[in-house]
Amino acid sequence: MFSKIIRKPSNLIDFTKCLKAGLITLLALSSAACSHLDKLSEIGETPKLSAIESPVEKPGYRPVSMPMPEPEEVSYNPNSLWRNGSRSFFKDQRARKVGDIITVMIEITDKAEIDNESTRDRSGTTSAGIDALAGYTSLIKKILPKGTDLTTLVDVNSTQTDKGSGTVDREEKLTTKMAAVVMQELPNGNLVIEGRQEIRVNHEIREIIVAGVIRPEDVSSLNTIDISKIAEARVSYGGRGHITNVQAPRYGSQVLDVLLPF
Repeated sequence: MFSKIIRKPSNLIDFTKCLKAGLITLLALSSAACSHLDKLSEIGETPKLSAIESPVEKPGYRPVSMPMPEPEEVSYNPNSLWRNGSRSFFKDQRARKVGDIITVMIEITDKAEIDNESTRDRSGTTSAGIDALAGYTSLIKKILPKGTDLTTLVDVNSTQTDKGSGTVDREEKLTTKMAAVVMQELPNGNLVIEGRQEIRVNHEIREIIVAGVIRPEDVSSLNTIDISKIAEARVSYGGRGHITNVQAPRYGSQVLDVLLPF
């Protein structure tokens, strides 16, 4: 058996996959057992508070890397309140450069009602017969079964009816606000922004993602911008966790939905 495995690389790959799957299963079972033991040991005791630790010293820590603007030299003219490179006399707090933060006001109210119905009918009749065929009608009668009438040799009728209907009634509403970061400045001065927000409650994570292209002129004095003024806007609102996993259909059901022809 091992010789067959060595000779066929595909079998060797399958064996490796099975071995990895078995190891992962064992690790999952052991971690689940440890989790249950920890819960049993905490019976009758108050929940323990986690210790204050430095985030840098925790395992898996990764420093944040964000796009930052190029450093600019600031120079001041003698006896002048004007600063070179400034956009206005007073400092503008609105997002203008890469790395700046802007607040996105998300307010989406979408409602659509569509009702379509179509009907198509088609019918056809075809008849064919042979009255004369250069004297070969007698020969044809000998070939065909007795009692065949050549004048009504072919008679075909067809009827087809197609009817379809569809209805769409959708209403969605989303109102929230979140911060985004200027990721890129386009040659024409427009800004590309992107923001991500995650909030975890127990074992469920609520996630919001927003991205798009904005004009600096559309940013308000409060450093906010409406979702309606974002071009190529991409907004994602969803969640992941135990509840989402229970609500989602199993992978087997999804595969059958795709493969079954009926």
